[in-house]
Amino acid sequence: MVILLSPIKIGRVELKNRVVMPAMHLGYCRDGFVSEQLVEFYRVRARGGVGLIMVGGCAIDKYGHGNMIRIDDDRYIPGLTELVKGVHSEGGKIAAQLFQPGRYSYSFLSGTQPVAPSPVPSKLTGQMPRALTVDEIQEIVEAFAQGAARAKAAGFDAVEAIGSAGYLISQFLSPVTNQRDDEYGGDFERRMRFGLEVARSIRAAVGPDYPVLFRVGGNDFMPGGNTNREMAMFCKRLEEAGVDAFNVTGGWHETRVPQITMAAPRGAFVYLARGIREAVNVPVIACNRINDPELAEEILASGLADLVGMARAMIADPDLVTKTATGQSGAIRKCIGCNQGCLDAVFTMKPVSCLVNARAGRELEKEPQPAQPVKQVLVVGGGPGGMEAARVAARRGHRVTLWEKGPRLGGQLNLAAVPPGREEFGTVVEYYNHELARLGVQIELGKEADEDNIKSFGADAVVMATGAAPIEPPIAGVGQDHVVQAWDVLAGKASTGKKVVIIGGGAVGCETALYLARKGTLNAEALHFLALNNAENWDTLKELATRGVKDVTVVEMQRAAGADIGVSSRWVILQEMRRFGVKTITGATAREINEGGVVLDVQGQEKVLEADTVVLAVGSRSLSDLCEKIKEQLPEVYMVGDAVAPRKALDAIYQGYLAGSVL
Repeated sequence: MVILLSPIKIGRVELKNRVVMPAMHLGYCRDGFVSEQLVEFYRVRARGGVGLIMVGGCAIDKYGHGNMIRIDDDRYIPGLTELVKGVHSEGGKIAAQLFQPGRYSYSFLSGTQPVAPSPVPSKLTGQMPRALTVDEIQEIVEAFAQGAARAKAAGFDAVEAIGSAGYLISQFLSPVTNQRDDEYGGDFERRMRFGLEVARSIRAAVGPDYPVLFRVGGNDFMPGGNTNREMAMFCKRLEEAGVDAFNVTGGWHETRVPQITMAAPRGAFVYLARGIREAVNVPVIACNRINDPELAEEILASGLADLVGMARAMIADPDLVTKTATGQSGAIRKCIGCNQGCLDAVFTMKPVSCLVNARAGRELEKEPQPAQPVKQVLVVGGGPGGMEAARVAARRGHRVTLWEKGPRLGGQLNLAAVPPGREEFGTVVEYYNHELARLGVQIELGKEADEDNIKSFGADAVVMATGAAPIEPPIAGVGQDHVVQAWDVLAGKASTGKKVVIIGGGAVGCETALYLARKGTLNAEALHFLALNNAENWDTLKELATRGVKDVTVVEMQRAAGADIGVSSRWVILQEMRRFGVKTITGATAREINEGGVVLDVQGQEKVLEADTVVLAVGSRSLSDLCEKIKEQLPEVYMVGDAVAPRKALDAIYQGYLAGSVL
């Protein structure tokens, strides 16, 4: 990693490497004040070696949310100073991101109506903003300057203004949301005015030598919005206004282009940074779905960017840089873009955690201590909870044996990784395979546990992570040969005919539908080849890429499908289902399965669906019987994951972490 780990300057500040942790809302503050939790979270990441940490957004005025960092009053400076000291104590550099949401503000949080260039409602929040007056615009420009001055006073190494994601600066720049006819609206030159004034005011407030960065969206990805061409022009003008570096992300929160889920390929938006870099003469940071140091090095070596942004990757593994530098890349816990602990938490006003890193957000809690005494530990079940329990127990020094009845570790993570666009779940299993081997855990695959062999093993402590099994619903005809479980379809144990009806529209049903609907479509390599050679017109290629060989229908009892999918991923999966021709019937109950198909009750009306295959995806039940028996016979038994109750991998891994920490 020659380039990734090499130093670089932003303005007059030298960074020890090219890894940047962009700002991400964490929800760790109360009433805008920096908390000990926030300080420790970032101190740990500075200790892990990241070159520059951005924190924020830091609200510059009353439109910030209650659990955000605030920088709109001098009373916040002492806490901000402690945050800076924490990062500096570990040899890190830190910048404050200055935040103003515009029409993305929520009135129930700020206590007042959102403001914007023009009264264009937000599809993200459902809020109608009011148009800013020219005097109010100047007040906000000054608020950016004052926020920057406070950041400098608190000791931050740099400041960054957020001009991306559809926040206020983006709203002024875009013709979609800026319908003004004064000096701040109209042609592109006038729409740039607000952002340029913000940059100049910040530069005036901090002086000529203090680093100023701008976070920009490389493309709005909004119909009628700005493209990479316009954003490159804007950045060129910002550079002239005194900006020292650009942090390039993707589009707005309202866009229908997935950007932050695992559906987006790794590094998919690096081309946006390239477009900006070709227009400016200052460092450019490439962002979005960069979770691997090898990919980061390739981006830099190809000249696509000067630095790489790895926000969620640093939540997943704060020691990513150190592990890279010391040749331990296999031990890196890679962000998988699942959003279960981070973005889903942000959008529901909860503090951020992480599926692959149970300590994320809990850095103030005491770390698991060396085992005293050392025990012989048996873990039954190699799903996410069992693997984490085994890892933590072995790391503490216990002698750990793990039994898994299947042919490989991973449990339901292996099934979750099967649908196209969900492959990142497999990297979690890769991580555990690496770590359990490194820690000396004895793994026995194909090992079925029962009362006798558990007792005869003679463990001092047993962790029961026996998981769950799919439910077979009480529907007439459910036992027929053409009725199969979704788990068996994903595992390759069951085949399906042309017409498929899936009963159950939760996460498993929706993802199984996508898996089946994409059968027979053009893969990425074939699409690329045919497009480059003009073999077919684009409409034909698009149809071939989205229309498979199966007719798939999802039946769901609730009013909407995907109710158990996280808010930041649900719309992506439902959009993909529509794109690939999956039909969805909601508010429907399956009454009978016969040779010809499925008889439904749809709001009191009978409807018959033809089906060659019926797939069941109606939930799962805990396999807890053996656990309950063992608990009565052995002195130290822990139950984790689905063995307790069906749950998400986020919760299973955290339970495994707790069990491994205390046994």
